[in-house]
Amino acid sequence: MIDQVRPSELATWLATARGHGAPVVLDVREPSELRTASIQADGFELITIPMGVIPPRLSELDPEQPIACLCHHGARSMQVAAFLKARGFKHVANIAGGINAWSAEVDPSIPRY
Repeated sequence: MIDQVRPSELATWLATARGHGAPVVLDVREPSELRTASIQADGFELITIPMGVIPPRLSELDPEQPIACLCHHGARSMQVAAFLKARGFKHVANIAGGINAWSAEVDPSIPRY
């Protein structure tokens, strides 16, 4: 099962996840999307790898590290989370609602697109 975590609940998930290692937020959006709207690492490591290149770059991620996946609305990040889980990643979550929800729930200064 993959945890569905709203942006407003991420701090709680991160606190729990720290018991399994340093948590990561994996932003799977395209570079043009990152230029439009991005988050800042705050209590987690931020890694940006577009969804389409996750398979060849999988070795850049640690299967033991807790990873919360982020995209625009939550669909691509859910696919990546399922991909990671199927490959043995143990602590995986999807940030439900994506950066759009992040802007609405956590940081309204982040542009919505």
